[in-house]
Amino acid sequence: MTRFRFLPLFAPLLLLSVSLAHADGDKDAKKEIAFGIDVARRGLWQEARFRFEMATTKNPESASAFNNLGVTLEQQGEFDKARAAYERALQLEPKNLSIQQNYDLFREADEKRNRKLKKDAAPKAAPTPDPASPMGPELVTVR
Repeated sequence: MTRFRFLPLFAPLLLLSVSLAHADGDKDAKKEIAFGIDVARRGLWQEARFRFEMATTKNPESASAFNNLGVTLEQQGEFDKARAAYERALQLEPKNLSIQQNYDLFREADEKRNRKLKKDAAPKAAPTPDPASPMGPELVTVR
């Protein structure tokens, strides 16, 4: 029982230190996001991705980190991961119009991309034989 008699004194300090650690994580995440935006604007997408991934690690509740990660993943052609990042951002801030707009534009482009892939993957119809020729289409010699 004597082990726990100081717990009421230290519990608020523990909560304060957890809050400060979260605040530091949020501050660090914001720095990562700012740096990521800077390098993304210069076309350094791999570095931007690294920074946004770091930001999501430092603050898993940062909708802007997940949104920016989605933009970067989309730019790199990783559409399934981009969708997951955008959806996480929307879970965190469902009323954020910028995130919603990014997600809507992504979905529209992704659906168009998927339709094109399906169209390109569809088997091509074989040429129909010429009914006048018993052997099928006639080859023409170039003179």
